[in-house]
Amino acid sequence: MMNRLILLGPPGSGKGTQAHALAIEMRIVHLSTGDILREEVRNSTELGLRAKSSMDAGKLVADDIILDMVEDRLRNSNASEGFILDGFPRTVPQAEGLDKIAGRLEISLEAVVNLQLDDEIIIGRLSKRVSCPVCSKVYNEDTNPPVVPGVCDIDGARLEKREDDTPEVIRQRLKVYHEQTKPLEEFYAEKGIMIVIDGDAEPAEVTERILSALDSNNESETTSDDRAKVESRD
Repeated sequence: MMNRLILLGPPGSGKGTQAHALAIEMRIVHLSTGDILREEVRNSTELGLRAKSSMDAGKLVADDIILDMVEDRLRNSNASEGFILDGFPRTVPQAEGLDKIAGRLEISLEAVVNLQLDDEIIIGRLSKRVSCPVCSKVYNEDTNPPVVPGVCDIDGARLEKREDDTPEVIRQRLKVYHEQTKPLEEFYAEKGIMIVIDGDAEPAEVTERILSALDSNNESETTSDDRAKVESRD
């Protein structure tokens, strides 16, 4: 199974939910730049203060902040067995920066999972989204509700609605996505590691679609490698 992954998709497409489920299933670390930044903001760290104004307006945080943070996390030993990057990269320059980080760490990105979803569905989803301020688990009051309304299943904390899940900010975030993040599809498609997944389904079904696609791609690569070895011997 491929275990160094990126999750792409517009805000509200289910990246956080899917990354959490895949990390458990595949026993790899979930790295959400959004969650990490929000934690920094809550703690009023230097990084958090620098990022807060952009996040509150639904804009992208400066690349130098994100890249330094990601490299630091990828150097951590808990990422050595694999990782899922959720919310990063969001632009082609960030992707190019990630390639340089991967080169320095002597690792390779194995697959980019692109969750696709219509904007109108996204707006409806985000209006129902809540998350845990302690463990960062994300819920949807309609499609993925907690067992006890308003309470996290994991730690019992009171769930909160994110400040940037207002209609105005949602529309701004979608605008930013379409203008700046969409080109990543072409960037990674050219590398031959893009996997497109229809995200319009129940979360468990989307997880199965992703795992099945990763298995299929892994089998294809194994077959190609075996064929190459045979041809080299011939």
